[in-house]
Amino acid sequence: MSNVYFTDLRTSPNRNLFQKLDDLLNRVKISTIIKKDSIIAIKLHFGERGNTAYIRPVFLRIVVNKVKAIGAKPFLTDTTTLYKGSRSDAVSHLTTAILNGFDYAIVDCPIIIADGLHGSHGSKVTINGDILKTVTIAKDIVDADCLIVVTHFKAHELSGFGGALKNVGMGCATKEGKLVQHSMVAPRVNEKNCKGCKLCTGYCPAGAISVTDKKAFINDKKCIGCGECIMICPSRAIEIQFIQPQDVFQKTMVEHAFGALKGKEKKSLFINFLMQISPACDCYPHNDAPIVQDIGILASTDPVSID
Repeated sequence: MSNVYFTDLRTSPNRNLFQKLDDLLNRVKISTIIKKDSIIAIKLHFGERGNTAYIRPVFLRIVVNKVKAIGAKPFLTDTTTLYKGSRSDAVSHLTTAILNGFDYAIVDCPIIIADGLHGSHGSKVTINGDILKTVTIAKDIVDADCLIVVTHFKAHELSGFGGALKNVGMGCATKEGKLVQHSMVAPRVNEKNCKGCKLCTGYCPAGAISVTDKKAFINDKKCIGCGECIMICPSRAIEIQFIQPQDVFQKTMVEHAFGALKGKEKKSLFINFLMQISPACDCYPHNDAPIVQDIGILASTDPVSID
């Protein structure tokens, strides 16, 4: 196992949390990972509009400042989503990022949506994995010299928890890559709980949901498995149904992470924020109360060890 460095959230008048984060970056030896004039992708989740559990932009400013002090060129990045939310295309995603506080004046670097305007700007990466032989990764992630992955650690409905591996595996994939991962999932309607509100029909990107006699129906042939209906249903009437064992979904996600990190084995850094640990993904347009108290911040060069 690789070294994982940790700082708690206790502070004093002489040492605030920003200084502790800066010290953490020194301990993980960020200056040995990043070189002068290199282009650095800082991968994070900007949060869905309406969600407030995402990492505060001021913490990203500390990471950006550290990268700039080395003489490198950072940019914040994420990819478009499969579902119809506030981040399904690059324009909407950038607007959401700015509204959530990730403005240039705060983070002091550009934002680039790594898979392009509609999520099709990708590169095929050969991995020869147990399940997949190639994966499609956002091209601007592939083209970046180094990758810093800044993750808000939380629970997650499909992967159990959302850590560094999910941030890279799902978050660095194009729409095509996300579709491959979600093809293992087929949501189903619990008619007993369905109120026929039709909210899900407006959010389904595939037009796979209809409502008859006040009950939702999902057309399996049209469904792409993105899970948006599961997240948006106010009655919790739509449930996860795995076409294949759940570990197959998790393995395909990790194989995408392997593809995103290929060629960056000595050029990647991972930072996990164990703060406001919510019970579900930041892709919801809301967030529930944290499931545990805030813990601290972790840093490592190994995504498996940090998770």
